[in-house]
Amino acid sequence: MKYPTSFFARVLKLNLLNRFIIALVASCLVPSAQAALASSDSASLPVYPVKVGSGGRYLVDQNNVPFMIVGDAPQSLIVNLSEADAATYFADRQAMGFNTVWINLLCNAYTYGNSDGTTFDGLAPFTNPGDLSTPNEPYFQRADDMITLAARFGLTVFLDPIETGGWLQTLEANGATKAFNYGAYVGARYKNFPNIVWMHGNDFQSWTNARHSALVEAVANGILSADGNHIQTVELSYFASSSLDSSSWAPIISLNAAYSYYPTYAEVLHAYNQSDSVPTFLVEANYEFEDITGMDYGSPVTLRRQEYWAQLSGATGQLYGNHYTSSFISGWQSYLDTTGADQLGYLKGLFASLTWYNLVPDQNHTVVTAGYGTFATSGSLGSNDYLTAARTPDGNLVVAYMPTFRAIVVDMSELSGPVTAKWFDPTSNAYTPISSTALPNSGLLEFTPPGTNNAGDGDWVLVLKAASPTAHATAAVTFVQVNATTPQTNQSTVATGYTSPQNAGDTNIVAIGWNDSTSNVISVSDSAGNIYKVAVPTARGTALSQTIYYATSINGAPAGANTVTVTFDAPVASADIRILEYSGLGQGNSFDVGASSSGGSGWADSGPVTTSSPNELIIGAGMTYGSFSGPGPGFTSEIITSPDADISEDETTTAVASLHALAPVSDLWVMQVAAFKAATQ
Repeated sequence: MKYPTSFFARVLKLNLLNRFIIALVASCLVPSAQAALASSDSASLPVYPVKVGSGGRYLVDQNNVPFMIVGDAPQSLIVNLSEADAATYFADRQAMGFNTVWINLLCNAYTYGNSDGTTFDGLAPFTNPGDLSTPNEPYFQRADDMITLAARFGLTVFLDPIETGGWLQTLEANGATKAFNYGAYVGARYKNFPNIVWMHGNDFQSWTNARHSALVEAVANGILSADGNHIQTVELSYFASSSLDSSSWAPIISLNAAYSYYPTYAEVLHAYNQSDSVPTFLVEANYEFEDITGMDYGSPVTLRRQEYWAQLSGATGQLYGNHYTSSFISGWQSYLDTTGADQLGYLKGLFASLTWYNLVPDQNHTVVTAGYGTFATSGSLGSNDYLTAARTPDGNLVVAYMPTFRAIVVDMSELSGPVTAKWFDPTSNAYTPISSTALPNSGLLEFTPPGTNNAGDGDWVLVLKAASPTAHATAAVTFVQVNATTPQTNQSTVATGYTSPQNAGDTNIVAIGWNDSTSNVISVSDSAGNIYKVAVPTARGTALSQTIYYATSINGAPAGANTVTVTFDAPVASADIRILEYSGLGQGNSFDVGASSSGGSGWADSGPVTTSSPNELIIGAGMTYGSFSGPGPGFTSEIITSPDADISEDETTTAVASLHALAPVSDLWVMQVAAFKAATQ
């Protein structure tokens, strides 16, 4: 941070009366009561800590649900707010749809705190001022309480242990050993706090100085020595940078922070192209109510441009900033529910309704072929007209953000079927249909927005959806979606959610594996009220077990609304729950036949089954101590879980057949196959 608001159509927005009530209640709540208040919607909250998804392009929670960062930057919260005020702030941010906050563990004058790093009520971070080896327990207990409070409101904390804008001289005075030990101290202290991502730097202008970089890296490596539970990132220098610009940070970080006061698409795309296994996000750009460069005041239109540009350039989300909620200067409470915060909520609502995590930036203009404007790596946002577009690889979705009013040309053949087309107004959260009938997915088609948007500006979002199924289809059966969860601690109840809408009448299939040969599944249920049956009974290997359940004729459910819960008769190790949805299967007892087997490395083989009808879905599911490296011949891998590397694969038949489910594997395994009849049989 360099010196110088309704969510989903305002349904959740706090009006003035509600704000007064929350502030009053928060000031009186004891921690347990605060927890009860905040946990009232806990079923919809992410399961922290977040991690890198299996595709390497976005973050997921512990249930492998894609996690789009929607954050604020209350950097000075620990030193400038009481717990009651923090509860007021967190409650507002949760209600407006934020899921992330950037907080500095240490704050001095550079980040709007006291010059000596003390809190508003006099708590010092170190008993010997400036000595990193003398942490002051009351200060860090205050920090503990703030981070815990954030978790109660469903907020993950990007926690900067010693931000470099104000504390680099302190690091120099302490040296590398004390820096490492301080990192180990905070790493050990916070390793079991679930809602943390470690973030280093902050206006780290001298990161190219090897001595300076080594000191900050020492803190990061100290954390890593004590805390393997949380991913790390680093913010380097303004006016534009990304974490992987520094090769020395590459072994440490799992998240690439793009930082830019210029048109954000340029730096986010730069970061996106640096690695296909390290997701990128927009860590900082122009804050609302600030003008750092003298070119772009943090107005609503400036914020919209940098936010939509970033999201459509491959980001797994972004941090918004607000001058008043980073500094908490007098009157900050009146600057919470701002237009900028509202409109970020509109962005979240739009992308949450789409498979945003599958979008790939249209860098070569194969989708939007004309009218995309001029790409720039520097200069003012307000004078830039560049359009960012992205497409899912299956051709089911195209999204484009145009910052100025004009006509554009789209190659409709890039979509997989007849197209529903809409304009989205990023200032009002409203859609305008383009045609009452589906548009053909062929040829070039010109699109022009309906006029100025609700705010009188020229920026719009074009949303094109193909009417074809959302994934591959063979014979009469269509794969719809998959998700998985792989908790790394022993648990007796494990839940996994369907992230996309569920279609009434489809079939859910659940592959359940775990690392012992004695425990049992006692129930499978879901929040949509579907009834699950055993398809393939539990098979045992060497301290490995797996079973397959299914539910037919399922009830429809909105995106993210249906969670499958598996209950065991005892806590199990390394549970691996894979949930899949298919359309086109029989509405009654569609299960036909199954088989199981176990063995060692090489090829996992379920053993043979013979189908009873010509058109069937064949599901293969494997559990292993090692890893599956891909599907077997003729099968499509729908998921190989992370970090367990267990597989679910499928194929469809067009004739009665005897077949096996096979997959290459590196260690002991249990493999199962289940065959389901198509609806036409």
